[in-house]
Amino acid sequence: MHTKGYSRIPCELFHWITFLTEALPIRSVKTFVELLIGIILTRSGFVCGTYLKVKMRNHWGSYYKWLQEGKWSWLRLAQRFTLLSLNYHNEPVVHLVIDDTLTLRASKKAPACQIHHQHGNKPNLARYVLGQCWVSLAMVVTRPDKQSIAIPLIMRLMPSSGNTGKLVGAKTLFRALKSSLKTQKPCRVLLDSWFMRATLIQDLLRQNYTVIGQVRRDTRLYEKPEVHHKPGRGRPRKFGRAINWDVIKHRPIEKLKLTLYGKEQTVHCRSRILMARFLDGRQVKAVWCQMEDKDGNKRPYRLFLCTDTSLTSEEVLISYAKRWSIESMFHQLKHDWGMKEMWQQTRQVLHRWVQITQVAYGLTQLLSTLELSRIIDLGNHSPWRTKTPMTAGRIREGLIRELMHVRVVDWWDSKMKIFRPPDRGK
Repeated sequence: MHTKGYSRIPCELFHWITFLTEALPIRSVKTFVELLIGIILTRSGFVCGTYLKVKMRNHWGSYYKWLQEGKWSWLRLAQRFTLLSLNYHNEPVVHLVIDDTLTLRASKKAPACQIHHQHGNKPNLARYVLGQCWVSLAMVVTRPDKQSIAIPLIMRLMPSSGNTGKLVGAKTLFRALKSSLKTQKPCRVLLDSWFMRATLIQDLLRQNYTVIGQVRRDTRLYEKPEVHHKPGRGRPRKFGRAINWDVIKHRPIEKLKLTLYGKEQTVHCRSRILMARFLDGRQVKAVWCQMEDKDGNKRPYRLFLCTDTSLTSEEVLISYAKRWSIESMFHQLKHDWGMKEMWQQTRQVLHRWVQITQVAYGLTQLLSTLELSRIIDLGNHSPWRTKTPMTAGRIREGLIRELMHVRVVDWWDSKMKIFRPPDRGK
């Protein structure tokens, strides 16, 4: 067996895979390891694509049967991977993102496939498309080059029938990972304007999460009502004066220089602590933000709300800017990891295959957060990119060079229950 070069792979990868195997029955570990490594080596979303990249020990049909009838839980795998991601989270605040995406389909026979509104407003697509809707929960981490990346924790395919909507699906994801997301660090959940609804926000507040999101410009915000010591007729007022852009634009501007969305931005913002009507009068931090374009002109304002009134405007904007990393995650999962090509006959089997793909994608992203000295040998395959950041794509190409057509099943020590290559035994 070829063993030269395996020392270039960081030992963390083998420790992480060993940690994940504890979520599966011992009889399923070898099959899981083969498929996990095969997903890293292929760009297609087909099971047969992984079969061609690794020297498998069984017939190709047995891997389909394991996905369909195997006695293992993809939810336990998601919980285990969440624990792994939190253990290597070295930032003072944990940022979680909820968002949804569509995978287009040409046949109605695909699981949970139906007509969806294409809210991305892409010019090359129709307004209503046939596809599958996924609601995803991801965690944002920062690479050594200060770039934010999203690591998918769990995805849920929205059913095509019943009363389950995306808001219920988002609450289900948090409930599924409730035991794994316990941490001493403060957690902030980042939502876009569609998910900024009272039913989801109040559920997250009961779980001690801080919610930050963009809302519509016409969101009803009020000051505290004046307290009258003399009793009068009628019940006391619940809200004070209404606050909107026409009122707030006369307040002093706070000009900030922030690194948002990958570049330095000049931001003009105004903030107030107000009462949100759609949250039954709960006090929130409202931030009206205007960014400058390349000519120095102010763009149309955007309104952000934060349920933690102690945060500054700068902290709110910096935290919310991390939400955009989940869009890059969706793009890479669809086009580089084959999610747009995944086809399974049932919803349960599709969930299993997508979860293993997410874990493989997340492991490469976690490797990119390590110190450069630990992964420099693995990503040193392209000398013309020595000055570029060590991204997950470069790490993946290095793993392809080292693990292509290798019988990785022999690396699993059934006695010690450890996954490691032969030259790491010492």
